[in-house]
Amino acid sequence: MCNDRFNIRTYRWMQGMIFAINEINRSPALLPNITLGYAIYDTCYNIPKAIEDAFALISGQQKFTPNYQCQLNYSLAAVIGASTSTISNAMATILGIYRYPQISYFSSIPRLSDKEEFPSFFRTMPSDIFQSRVFVLLVKHFGWKWVGILADDIDYGIQAAQIFKEEVERLGVCIAFSETIPTDKSREKYLQVVDTIRMSSAKIIVAFSCDTNIVPLLEEIVRQNITNRTWLASEGWSTSGPLIIIKKEHTKYWTGTMGLTLPLCDIEGLQEFLFEMNPFKAIHDIFIPELWEEVFRCSWSAAMQKENKLQLNTSQSALKETCTGLEDMRAANHSYTDDGNFRVSCNVNNAVYAVAYALHDLQSCENGKGPFENGTCANAHDFEPWQLLHYMKKVRFIDQSGNEQHFDENGDVSAIYDVINWQETSDGVIKFVKVGHYDGRAPPGHELTIREWDLIWNAGELEVPRSVCSENCHPGTRKTVQQGQPICCFDCIPCADGEISNGTECFQCPEDYWSNQKKDKCVPKEVEFLSFYEPLGNVLTFFSILGVTISVAIIVIFIKFMNTPLVRANNYELSFLLLFSLMLCFLISLIFIGKPSVKVCVLRQIGFGTSFSLSLSCILVKTTVVVLTFAMTTPNQNVLKHFRPMHHRMSVAAITLIQIGICIGFLLSSPLSVEKNTMAIGGKIILQCSKGSEQALFGILGYVGLLAVSCFVLAFLARKLPNNFNEAKFITFSLLIFFAVWISFLPAYFSSKGKYLVAIEIFAILSSSFGLLACIFFPKCYVVLLRPELNTKRGLMGRAEKST
Repeated sequence: MCNDRFNIRTYRWMQGMIFAINEINRSPALLPNITLGYAIYDTCYNIPKAIEDAFALISGQQKFTPNYQCQLNYSLAAVIGASTSTISNAMATILGIYRYPQISYFSSIPRLSDKEEFPSFFRTMPSDIFQSRVFVLLVKHFGWKWVGILADDIDYGIQAAQIFKEEVERLGVCIAFSETIPTDKSREKYLQVVDTIRMSSAKIIVAFSCDTNIVPLLEEIVRQNITNRTWLASEGWSTSGPLIIIKKEHTKYWTGTMGLTLPLCDIEGLQEFLFEMNPFKAIHDIFIPELWEEVFRCSWSAAMQKENKLQLNTSQSALKETCTGLEDMRAANHSYTDDGNFRVSCNVNNAVYAVAYALHDLQSCENGKGPFENGTCANAHDFEPWQLLHYMKKVRFIDQSGNEQHFDENGDVSAIYDVINWQETSDGVIKFVKVGHYDGRAPPGHELTIREWDLIWNAGELEVPRSVCSENCHPGTRKTVQQGQPICCFDCIPCADGEISNGTECFQCPEDYWSNQKKDKCVPKEVEFLSFYEPLGNVLTFFSILGVTISVAIIVIFIKFMNTPLVRANNYELSFLLLFSLMLCFLISLIFIGKPSVKVCVLRQIGFGTSFSLSLSCILVKTTVVVLTFAMTTPNQNVLKHFRPMHHRMSVAAITLIQIGICIGFLLSSPLSVEKNTMAIGGKIILQCSKGSEQALFGILGYVGLLAVSCFVLAFLARKLPNNFNEAKFITFSLLIFFAVWISFLPAYFSSKGKYLVAIEIFAILSSSFGLLACIFFPKCYVVLLRPELNTKRGLMGRAEKST
């Protein structure tokens, strides 16, 4: 008698073994003239007890004697069991010494496949290597990235969990927690595990456990009302829920659980065998009374307990009726007799038949052709354990479902699982629904099939639950791992400008492309240049045309008043040439507006240098004339007669041609081209003239600056000469404006980008041109138009006298 409560599930497995042995003994073909017997021991999930039982089986009596067989007519063929891997491991160590075949129907740890350590161990249960891999495939199939692991604190749970963890992490899945389930029923440890589950954000929990160990944990989860978790149940407890765990009021906690279970097989007659059992037929079965109480929820009377020497631990308060032993097992409609729960019983059946077929092969051996020494065969009524072991390794048979069964070189069978889903029925109980299948014999990539349309998840949901530490980043952001956390726990930060992402990492867009506002797509960059159709272009165009208009108006005025003293006194030929050059300056500014091309870039460079050189050369000659006219007043020193109008024109032409030569030199040394500047402003392609033109610009500006300084020096020297015909003061002031504009142009030029850089060039051209135009010609126009009394020889002379 064990201290644990009666386990109706394992009791059914035991009855399945008895049924299989009875069927074999009734078969005239399988083992003629041989009757199989059995001895059944309860290991009580206790290793010392299991070792004691193993020795008792070997010795042939309850009190074992190591290395002795105490009953001469006793022949142990093989041992069926145990169910748990830990117990099988302990028993296999003993039985392997004597080479007794041991066939487990439910032990699955990979270690038991080691034939050097366990030479006589076989199993009809797939290794946990495959079970763990199926869970990995399920996690991959549903896209879960954040899972918790629970495992019995024994070899079965620890090894299975380790295999699962290693393989699932290769897929990029993170383990939220990994806890062991105590086997000593420690409530403190159970509370610790439940607290970990409650605090974790993982919605998927993989549990490698047997039913006896996980039941207290699941009961504690119900007590603490922890919901919204999806459980992946190992075959150790995936089909035991309705028997020992789940009450109707608790189905909400477990609906949606997915489990691996062994495939069903057709064991003809087993259900009828279970139906026919009753306390009056199986009088030697000490478990029948407990089975009766469990199935019929009744209690044996005190007299019946005393008569049958029963020692029952069931709670009287939970049982309402008195057991009579005449209850009908068919009418109970209990899971004990439900053939949908005969999955492990199929393994038990195959284990028994594997021994029977091995005995059949041993019995069928013909003398002289045997596999042993001198070609002998073993005696079917008196053989050594290692002789049967020889046939166990080679046994092949067709089970009752029509599938071929055999053991590989490690004593394992092919891994075949059903994937089941715990679903709530209309009457509030849990049923197992097959939703998938795993066949290790299938080609790679096709082992697992899932019928998602049949799945029901937590609270009856049809949508696959999500389990992530951090939600996926939106396109346009990238992941950054949280410090001290697994890679599945991350923050999402935006990509830099010009980069896009798919939610994982950022990628730079191609050179001519830029990220859109959401940073999830590369779009062609906007091509930028100063256009006539934008406000800034409109304003600059207006002032350019205004400057041209004013220049033309002044020319018209000077032509109309050409014969007046003021116009004649100011060297009208140079004045017209100066006005024409200023008009060119205003027109040249228009070339800087619009889409640049190679021709436009050349025209900009030559036009800018030529127009300003022409303007300043005119001013330089005018200032020189003033200085020569008024400064050389000494007798016989009339130098002005040697500097005639023809010389004026030649000087202007020479100065201008020098600038043209400089421009052509720069063009020949560094041909111009149109560049696409993709780096200056993010998201834009700036069309600009090549860098060579920039060097040319400063070369041209240097020559223009030299002319301006020369003009300024001469104008400054002539500033105190008589005012009547003296333009020196106005020229001096205009050049001061010219210098101020172009000196401020340099820092503004280097700090600007794109179309604003071009706008600054145009502004400098316009403002300096307006400065020259206003300071030199507006005073003359004022006198000509508004003070005609001063535009006479007397008036000019009077001013001269007054000035003197």
